[in-house]
Amino acid sequence: MAASFSLRSSVLRRALLGAFSPHSRTPGPAAAAVGLRFGCTAAPEEQKTGIVESTAEYKFVERLIPPSRVPAPPKHAGPCPSGWTSPADSPPPLPYMIRRSRMHNIPVYTDLTHGSRKTTLIRKVEGDIWALEKDVKQYLKKVTGKELPTQVNEVTMTLTVKGHFDVELKEWLASKGF
Repeated sequence: MAASFSLRSSVLRRALLGAFSPHSRTPGPAAAAVGLRFGCTAAPEEQKTGIVESTAEYKFVERLIPPSRVPAPPKHAGPCPSGWTSPADSPPPLPYMIRRSRMHNIPVYTDLTHGSRKTTLIRKVEGDIWALEKDVKQYLKKVTGKELPTQVNEVTMTLTVKGHFDVELKEWLASKGF
């Protein structure tokens, strides 16, 4: 490998030196002797052109650029055909607040870990997460008839409930105005 590299570099060096010397053996331009091409063949006066910026065609480019944020959701009187409900105009007077996700959904998710451990996760909690836990326990005790274990994570401001109760909790939070 090293021998072929040094051979190639020495051949290239001789070819370049011979191409640009005034005593070249081949007639014609010196660059043609080695197979080199110049980057620009235009005359200097043709090379200096101004840049023309067209704003008339920019509307075709704008529709290809994705929006920087999700637009505000439309107002609906009741649930949409998809089941989505719009949030209340003002947040409920509770010691906690649950923000919607960036797609304007209620942030309640289910999780299945270790093959069979079913949990429900409430995210984006702001304020008193312990009051939310107390209210969720009361609501789920009315729904299921038994008190379910919950876990509060104050660092990530999430509440985890044992079991899959995403549909019930989403309806309950939507009825509260979140």
